[in-house]
Amino acid sequence: MDIESNPPSPPSSATQSPINRLNSYVAKSRVGKRFKVTERNTTFTTELRAGTATFLTMAYILAVNASILSDSGGTCSVSDCIPLCSDPTVSPADCLNRPNLRLLPPDATCKFQPVNPGYAACLEKTRKDLIVATVAASLIGCAIMGVLANLPLALAPGMGTNAYFAYTVVGFHGSGNVSYQSALAAIFLEGLIFLLISAVGLRAKLAKLVPKPVRISSSAGIGLFLAFIGLQNNQGLGLIGYSSSTLVTLGGCPSSARAAVAPVMTSANGTLMLIPGGSVSGEILCLHGRMESATLWLGIVGFVIIAYCLVKNVKGAMIYGIVFVTAVSWFRNTKVTAFPNTPAGDSAYEYFKKVVDIHKIESTAGALSFKSIGKPHFWEALVTFLYVDILDTTGTLYSMASFAGFTDADGDFEGQYFAFMSDASAIVVGSLLGTSPVTVFIESSTGIREGGRTGLTALTVAGYFMMAFFFTPLLASIPAWAVGPPLILVGVMMMKAVVEVEWGDMRQAIPAFVTLILMPLTYSIAYGLIGGIGTYIVLHMWDWVQELFSNNNNNNNNNNSGAKEGV
Repeated sequence: MDIESNPPSPPSSATQSPINRLNSYVAKSRVGKRFKVTERNTTFTTELRAGTATFLTMAYILAVNASILSDSGGTCSVSDCIPLCSDPTVSPADCLNRPNLRLLPPDATCKFQPVNPGYAACLEKTRKDLIVATVAASLIGCAIMGVLANLPLALAPGMGTNAYFAYTVVGFHGSGNVSYQSALAAIFLEGLIFLLISAVGLRAKLAKLVPKPVRISSSAGIGLFLAFIGLQNNQGLGLIGYSSSTLVTLGGCPSSARAAVAPVMTSANGTLMLIPGGSVSGEILCLHGRMESATLWLGIVGFVIIAYCLVKNVKGAMIYGIVFVTAVSWFRNTKVTAFPNTPAGDSAYEYFKKVVDIHKIESTAGALSFKSIGKPHFWEALVTFLYVDILDTTGTLYSMASFAGFTDADGDFEGQYFAFMSDASAIVVGSLLGTSPVTVFIESSTGIREGGRTGLTALTVAGYFMMAFFFTPLLASIPAWAVGPPLILVGVMMMKAVVEVEWGDMRQAIPAFVTLILMPLTYSIAYGLIGGIGTYIVLHMWDWVQELFSNNNNNNNNNNSGAKEGV
């Protein structure tokens, strides 16, 4: 007996799983049509999963960015320092009761080791402000990108530009040529220029003006710069220390065995005094006990955790290492505690115990000042920020769009114009909140790998940043040795750009190497770029002159031959 075969009918809504029903409902809704969920062959839950993966891989920026930017000193100044007793072992309150002692008014040295308690308290408030500023800037950037550009790209203050801001422009604890407030003004103006450039479509053209070897190697140079920071005491593991003969050497000694360094000279009466314009460093010199720091070894464990997760392609590798090291450091009365038994440690621990707290930005929001707009250093910083944003952000946007399969034969992609406008707008907003330039994060590739194809991925990341608003006490209690490992490994990931350099061509290799090596060793992204571009111009100058004369001779010959024919 013949049996008629019919094609299987699609499962009814009653037989679909709850997840499938949710995906089907969202795809048919206004939200699904607005974000083109069906057109881009994705689902609502896939976008949520992609956003979660992206956030996990970039959440480290909340602690890292605030720690780096707070090294600039923020809005803190000498006025925040408190008078100390002439005998350092006596408290200011007891000093007044002793006739042979007096209170010493603070001066510019109070910002450096040993840091004045008042200035240290201001720095801690600034770090909390910057955590909230980082959260807010990232949230706004992701929301703009998701809603306007409909792309699965997440934004946050960029690594590299934050280090340039803190250590080169403003300088450690305000020791640079531009104040924190003026640096924010430079970023604000740079953001407006960047927005204008994006609006008229000049971004890609400007990026191509920079020599290719310098453009390629600058990413790797910034990576080395970040890794170098992550290996030091102030913002990392403490593996590298100061040496009077070789500048750097192996460190890793406990805090009790470290000492500060200062440039001094001998006066006429034989006493030592600080050289005018000099400053006292942090505790960078190991007196003894190299590689005996407990926090160093805990940080190394965190490094191994992150590295192993990256090898195994585990989502959220960075955050797992940070969470482990931080959790261990939260226990008091241990050698690795983030809350030592000091007044500052007790204060930090009391704030940590709140767990949930909505911190209000007190000093960094709206702090920008245009007083230094006439100084060359102001414009140097502005141009460097603009250059890095043009190269880094534009390059990241194109690479992420290509990775997601959005680009056409000409390299353009859907939502390109609004993507450019989104990150430029986020830079302006970030400067008003007090943070360094906001950029598209390369970690967005994690969410794209998970299947993210629409702006719902970016909005999911924005949702996670919104939740982070309420956990400022926890984020403010992440120690430096938990932040160091991700800085080093971000440097590893940024180094892959060097394979694109044509190392067999010395005219390409030398400028690339100069750019690469000067960034970490001069502690300046700007000096690396200047050195690379300058070297490129010098090495190509002869060829350009020869080509110019050759073209002139050809034109003269053509003119002479034309004149003879006319006769």
